[in-house]
Amino acid sequence: MKIVGVGCGPGMVTEQAAQVIRSARFIYGSSRAIGLVKKLIPDNCTVRSISDFRNLSQLPENAVVLSTGDPMLAGLGYLPGEVVPGISSLQIAAARLHISLSRITIIIAHGRGYDRAMQETIDELRREKIVFLIADPKFNVTELYRRLGAMEISAPVRIAVCENLGYPDEEILTGDLASPPLPHADLYSLVIGQFEGSGRQ
Repeated sequence: MKIVGVGCGPGMVTEQAAQVIRSARFIYGSSRAIGLVKKLIPDNCTVRSISDFRNLSQLPENAVVLSTGDPMLAGLGYLPGEVVPGISSLQIAAARLHISLSRITIIIAHGRGYDRAMQETIDELRREKIVFLIADPKFNVTELYRRLGAMEISAPVRIAVCENLGYPDEEILTGDLASPPLPHADLYSLVIGQFEGSGRQ
C-alpha cells in the first residue's frame, strides 16, 4: 500500500506523488483528495471514494490511498505502507507568513480534544513558540481567544486565520487579541504567537 499526499490545494502534488498516481491500478480517497488529482488518474484505474476511514488498513497491497495535504500532518500516515509526502497547509501558512518552520509547534484540534488543544496552545505560547493549530468547524475559536486573553505573557500575541490554503479563494486574516480574526470557512487553521508576516489578504 502507498499513502500519497496530494497537497493541501490544487497544483500542489509533488512529482513523486504524481508518478505514483499515474501508475496506480486502485485508488482510494476522500472526494476532496480525488478531486485534487483527478487529471492524473489513469483511465484503467479503479477509484473508490471513501468516507469511513476505519478499515483502510485492510485494503489490498497494491492500493494507493490519497491523503490531503501531507499524510504525516493529521493525515493517513498512520496506515501501514510507503508514505509519499505532500505539500501541507503548515508549509503554505509558514511560507505566506514568512515564519521559519523551526519556530512552530503543531497542535491538532480536529474532531476531538478541544480543551486539551487550548491548554497546549497556552503552554506552547508561554514557551515562546508559534502555534499552528489545525481546527474544524466545531472548534470554539472565541473560547480559545478568551483563554488567551486571560493568559499572562509579556510579548503581544498575533493571530492569523488561514482559510482554504492553496485554493483560489485562499484568505489569511490577521489580528491580535484586542481584535482577533474569526474563521468564515470550514477549512481553516490558526497561527498564533509572535510573528511579523501579514500573509496574503
